[in-house]
Amino acid sequence: MTDPAHSTLIRGAVAIMTGGDNDAGDPARVAGPDIRIVDHVIAEVGALTPRPGETIVDATGCVVYPAWVNTHHHLFQSILKGDPLGLDASLTPWLAATPYRFRALFDEARFRLAARIGMIELIRSGCTTIADHNYLYYPEMPFDSSAILFEEAEKLGLRFVLLRGGATRTRQLEAELPTALRPETLDAYFADVERLASSYHDAGPGAMRRVVVAPTTVLYSVEPAQMREIAAFTRRLGLRMHSHLSETVAYRDHAHRWHQRSPVAFCGEHDWLGTDVWFAHLVKVDATEIALLAQTGTGLAHCPQSNGRLGSGISPVREMADAGVPISIGVDGAASNEAADMISEVHMAWLAQRARLGMAAEPEFQGGRFEGGAHAATVTDVIHWGTAGGARILGLPNVGKIAPGYSADIAVYRLDDPRYFGLHDPAIGPVASGGRPSLAALFSAGRRIVKDDEIAGVDMAELGRQAQAAVAGLLREIGDGRHLL
Repeated sequence: MTDPAHSTLIRGAVAIMTGGDNDAGDPARVAGPDIRIVDHVIAEVGALTPRPGETIVDATGCVVYPAWVNTHHHLFQSILKGDPLGLDASLTPWLAATPYRFRALFDEARFRLAARIGMIELIRSGCTTIADHNYLYYPEMPFDSSAILFEEAEKLGLRFVLLRGGATRTRQLEAELPTALRPETLDAYFADVERLASSYHDAGPGAMRRVVVAPTTVLYSVEPAQMREIAAFTRRLGLRMHSHLSETVAYRDHAHRWHQRSPVAFCGEHDWLGTDVWFAHLVKVDATEIALLAQTGTGLAHCPQSNGRLGSGISPVREMADAGVPISIGVDGAASNEAADMISEVHMAWLAQRARLGMAAEPEFQGGRFEGGAHAATVTDVIHWGTAGGARILGLPNVGKIAPGYSADIAVYRLDDPRYFGLHDPAIGPVASGGRPSLAALFSAGRRIVKDDEIAGVDMAELGRQAQAAVAGLLREIGDGRHLL
C-alpha cells in the first residue's frame, strides 16, 4: 500500500509531453491526463483516481513537460549581462571585453550571488538539471567555486552537474591578463578533480550530483599530449568529458594551422571522442566531422542564443540529429545570452534550425528544390533534445522523461498569458510561443520546488537589489583598475 504522505497526483492536464523521440518510436505525448508521483519517481501516467490523503496538484488547463535539462552554462556570468564593451563583439574580442576583464573581480560573495541568480532564472523556466561549465579556477584561488555551486544547487533542490573547467596553458589573449588567468598545472588539476569526485560524484542513474572533467577549450587550454592523459585519467575515474569546440571559424583555422586536421578529427586522434564526451556549440563542422561524431556517439550541447548573439552562426543540428549525433540544449553564459533560461533557448532552437535550412533555399530556375525550412525542427524534436536528449548526454538514464520509473522532474505550465491565448494545440505553447509561461508546479526528483510560480524562500525583489549592487560594485572596481591586481 502506498504511503499517501509520499504520494502526489498531478490531475487534469490538458496535454502531457513526455520528452520521447517520435522518430525512434518513443511517443512524444500521452493523453494522461494525470501523473502520480510516489517518493522521487513517476509511478503512473493515465486516468487516475485520487487516493485517500494524497496531495493533489490541480493541472486544469495546464500543459506538462519533463523538467528541462541544461547541458552547458557558465553561471558566474549571471551578473555580466549586457556589458556594452562586449555587446556587439564576436567571440574572441568578447572574451577579452567581458568575462576576462571582470574575472579577477569575482570574490566568494559575488560568485555565490551570480550562481544563485542563474539557478533561479533556470528554475523559473522549468529547468531542474543544470550542467555548469565553471572555468573560474586559478592557483591559490581564495574560495572554492565548486563547493559554492553544489551548495547553492542543493538549497534550491536542483540536480547539479559540475563541468570542472580550467586550463594548463593560455592563449596570448589570456596571458596578457593577470592573476585570475594564471593556468594550473596538470597535476593540480587532476588532484582537484579527484577531490571533487570523492566528495560529490554520484554515478547512479538519477544522481543529484555529478562531476565531469571539462578543460575549458581543449584546442587551446591544454597541450595536445595532455589531452590523452586527461582522457585516460577521466575514464579511470569513470567520469565524463566536456569542452567547447568549433564555436567559430577560428577553431577551424587553428586546427588547420597547427595540426593539419579538422577540430573534430584532432579530438578523435587525442582520445576525445566517444559516448562519454560532448561538446558545446559545434557551429562550424562539415559533413565528415558530423559522420565522425555520429560514429563515435559524441554529443552536442546546442546553444543557439549565444551563437546568435556572438554572430557565430547556427549549428547544423538537423544534419547531426539525422546522422545519429546525440543532441542536447544548453543556455551558455548570461554574458553572451542576456536571457539564460531554457524556454527562450528552446524557442530559439526551434526557429533557428528552420531559418538555417531556409537560407539554403534557391528559386526553381536556379535549380532549387524546396521553398523553405519549416520541417527542420519540430516542437517535439526540441522538447526531446532539451529533456531526454540532455539526460542521455549527461549519463542520467532515469531522468528527462515523463514515464513510469523515471525521476519525477516535472514542469506544470499555466498558459494564462495572452501570448498563449488562441492556441489550437496548447501543448506546443512553451516552445512555439516562447515567453515565460507561469509554473503551477515544478518538481525536482519528486520535491515540489515551485508552487503557484513562487520559489520558497526566494525574495525576488531582494535578489534584484543584490544583483544591482553587485553590478555597481563591479563597474566601480573596473574603473579603479582593481581588475589588474
